[in-house]
Amino acid sequence: MATQALPQPDGARRRMSVRERREAIEGYLFIAPWVFGFLVFTAGPMLASLALSFTKWGLIDTPVFTGAENYVRMVKDPLVWHSLYITARYTFLTVPLRLIFSLGIALILVRPIPGVYAYRGIFYLPNILGGVVTALLWMWVFNPDYGILNYLLSRIGVAGPSWLSDPDWALPAIVIMSVWNVGTGVILFIAGLQSIPTHLYEAAELDGAGRWASLRYITLPMLSPTMLFFLITSLIGSFQVFDIAFVASSGSGGPLRSTLVYLLYFYQNGFRYFDMGYASALIWLLMVIILLLTLLIFRSSSIWVFYESEVRR
Repeated sequence: MATQALPQPDGARRRMSVRERREAIEGYLFIAPWVFGFLVFTAGPMLASLALSFTKWGLIDTPVFTGAENYVRMVKDPLVWHSLYITARYTFLTVPLRLIFSLGIALILVRPIPGVYAYRGIFYLPNILGGVVTALLWMWVFNPDYGILNYLLSRIGVAGPSWLSDPDWALPAIVIMSVWNVGTGVILFIAGLQSIPTHLYEAAELDGAGRWASLRYITLPMLSPTMLFFLITSLIGSFQVFDIAFVASSGSGGPLRSTLVYLLYFYQNGFRYFDMGYASALIWLLMVIILLLTLLIFRSSSIWVFYESEVRR
């Protein structure tokens, strides 16, 4: 007579087989390098900077706990608000321009034109060069005496400004440097455009819709998830701008602090004045600002982001 297995009581855990236990161990071993790297190089420094933000530390001495003194000092520091203003101006100029240029170039390069893959590589080339190389290149372009940009302007009868030496033009010059680097956005939008079903355009064409109508009612709504990703990553990157402002102003944020972006001010406090406690507090303020702006974009996405699988009522 066959015996029946007794039912296990509620909450009892089934014992893992040898194979399941081996697979679990192998899985933990595979993720162990990432976990170790995250704890040592990301989570650890973040917690350390949070602790240091409540201290006064000159990098070579012993940190002294000062409570919320650094954060009170930030509120009263006019350069904090000035650098945030410069960074916000840079962001709200750079992000929309990069979005427009990236999408416009992607709409051209998504078509089957001769040499399209070479053009895509050319537009992505500035991303490979890096921020420092880009800044050095554009410093030659913006040179008021022998720069190619002012030379071209003089050929059409326009006297070019001093660019990086002029407080009114230094920040726009840095914006131009950043907008030139649209390769990532172009590749991202090309991928988004290629994922749009062609039958939508065919149906629109049968209904008599022109190119502008198709762009407005098909392309842009279907690209809205890609735009959401682009806006968030561009916003985070723009608030973390440092290298081009540092190289263009030789680390001073000049002329007249017109290019003193927030991370440059953080760098000056931490590595020029060796006030690491205050610099740690500055970086945590930036993280909170970026987090709030990212959450704001996410909250607004329900209004303008369309997902093909969702049904709206």
